[in-house]
Amino acid sequence: MQHDCPPLSVKSTVPEIDPDKPMLPAGAGTELFHAIPDPALVVTPQGVIVEVNLALLRAAGRRREEVLGHGVCEIIHGGRWPHIKCPLEEFLKTRSSRVEDTRLPGLGGEYSLTVVPVQKKDVVTQHLLLIARKLTKDEERKVDSIRTAQLAAIGELAAGVAHEVNNPINGIINFAQLLLDDAEKGSQQAEILTRIVKEGERIATIIYNLLSFARENENEQTFIDLNEVVRASISLVEHQLKNNGIEISTRLHEPSCLIRGNFLQLQQVVLNLLSNSRYALNERYREPNPLKKIHISCEPVLIEGVEYIRMAVKDLGTGIPQGILEKLFEPFFTSKPAGLGSGLGLSISYGIIKNHNGILRVDSMLNKFTEMIVEIPVAEA
Repeated sequence: MQHDCPPLSVKSTVPEIDPDKPMLPAGAGTELFHAIPDPALVVTPQGVIVEVNLALLRAAGRRREEVLGHGVCEIIHGGRWPHIKCPLEEFLKTRSSRVEDTRLPGLGGEYSLTVVPVQKKDVVTQHLLLIARKLTKDEERKVDSIRTAQLAAIGELAAGVAHEVNNPINGIINFAQLLLDDAEKGSQQAEILTRIVKEGERIATIIYNLLSFARENENEQTFIDLNEVVRASISLVEHQLKNNGIEISTRLHEPSCLIRGNFLQLQQVVLNLLSNSRYALNERYREPNPLKKIHISCEPVLIEGVEYIRMAVKDLGTGIPQGILEKLFEPFFTSKPAGLGSGLGLSISYGIIKNHNGILRVDSMLNKFTEMIVEIPVAEA
């Protein structure tokens, strides 16, 4: 009787594998690297790109010679400002591995970025492999939810700190004012007390702004036309923009963009966005330039079956480095030089839009554009 399988007593031979000896034929590794469907790069710990695959070139819209030898931040982030370090380039110096969901403006979207050191036995890591997988729409929504939760946590912390500081600072102001009333006018004591009151009031203003970020000073909401908020805001700064040589254009959906909200709060948001655009354009174009423009649009959109009004403020100014995009809405964070920004404008705007059940997000690429996008649910009749 014949058997299809060898008897159990017969052992099949398995080749011994030497872990220190590569099993792939020469050149196969390069073929596999270029066959990866997702953008991939090989970089040095200093962030210099030494190899890329075809998917990376397609995503970046660049030729091979435009990428090799350049910094990884320049290619996948779109660059950075000299005074702000790139978090990715700083991490590469650790020669460690990690996976993070992040926006890569240079590749045009949200990606899951995997960083893996290329290990060689008894040799210090000289290269790292980066693979960027584009996130699905569901994954993008999950990332947005996490970022929103993080900002909400910061808002709660800010509100807690503000409440703890608010009462004692009011006491300091009141007691200093009482002493000031009894002090001799023009005396050194009066001067010191005046400074105490002034600095106390400055702290009180910061506390108010922190509570605004947490939206603990909510005001009444009514039916308003977001188009009218945009027009009223433009009328307040139009002369200033004209003096700076900045042209402003609008595309507003007619007859109206009706939402439920607070007119003055939303006007504060629009004015802040216009102010940031004005600063970015003046920084990039010191002389008159036809690209010195701000464009505002307001239109209804459908997001996951829900009607929203989307307002977008776009400029072709300095843009924002990817490395600070995720910090943009944090209280006291500012990309402007010292003395030119409090770091509260966008965080307060974020809190206002959140209080309107809306979303404030940013799309930007360094030295190309910045677009601030506000989405608020349509008012229900």
